Amino acid sequence: GMQTYYNRELLRTFEPNLVHLQFGDEHRMPPHSGLVMNMRKLIPLETNTKALSEGDPGESVMLAETEVTVQLQQYGEYARCTDKLDLTHLDMDIMRRTKLFGDAGARSIDAVVREELAKCANVIYANGKTSRASLTAADKLTSKELRKAVKALKKNHAQTFGGYYVAIIGPDTMYDLQEDDAFVKVSQYQDKENIYTGEVGRLFGVRLVETTEAKVFEGAGASGADVASVIVLGQYAYGVTSLKGAKPRVIVKPAGSAGTADPLDQISTVGWKMDGFGAKLLQPEYAVRIECGFSA
Repeated sequence: GMQTYYNRELLRTFEPNLVHLQFGDEHRMPPHSGLVMNMRKLIPLETNTKALSEGDPGESVMLAETEVTVQLQQYGEYARCTDKLDLTHLDMDIMRRTKLFGDAGARSIDAVVREELAKCANVIYANGKTSRASLTAADKLTSKELRKAVKALKKNHAQTFGGYYVAIIGPDTMYDLQEDDAFVKVSQYQDKENIYTGEVGRLFGVRLVETTEAKVFEGAGASGADVASVIVLGQYAYGVTSLKGAKPRVIVKPAGSAGTADPLDQISTVGWKMDGFGAKLLQPEYAVRIECGFSA
């Protein structure tokens, strides 16, 4: 005679901090302009310390430029639901499905940017190691690697974000880094400065932004150890491009909206879509990737 009570209130799920888009330059592309955006910059001139001879302007120099192209892509996914499911299932109401796909869409676009940043060619391996395959869990992130990244960015003339560089970091590596006595908690300065989404503190000229979506190279270290990626950025390092007016959106098609393709009004769909989006390292010298092990 014992019964099971089914609680109609679903357990709460919480989405991660999505931080990868917030430091990129945004470039909007007008409609009907194709799928590729071309961006260019002039290559700086060499320093010249040679004095001019009287009446002689010397040889002219050549001006040069470099270009970067960004390919726009569509992203999205959807699920099909039946009228029977809608009428009988306790959990599958439209509001819950809409939120589910909205959250998935936001995470997916964030991941597109994360994967582009993971291509950064300026790499520092923790603890003096020389390759990803040689890293172990003991090769943890320390302030030394951060200081090396800051030095590299300064030498490449990377601009700061209001006086600080920014590091995108996962919770495992953040845990190890907080052992440093020089670490300053965000609570110690948040009343005086604007705080980034996910910001947890700063250290040696770097503001640390934490997310569970940080890149991890699973099983890529020594003896199959996981390797964490920490991206240290200067301003203008990367850009995000989208069609002007395009935004991530959730699309709901009710049963019967498909006409003769759904003759008995049985099928509905819900999904998310992003029209025309791209992410690109525009000035790779303004980004550094630190690879390290981390505590279990």
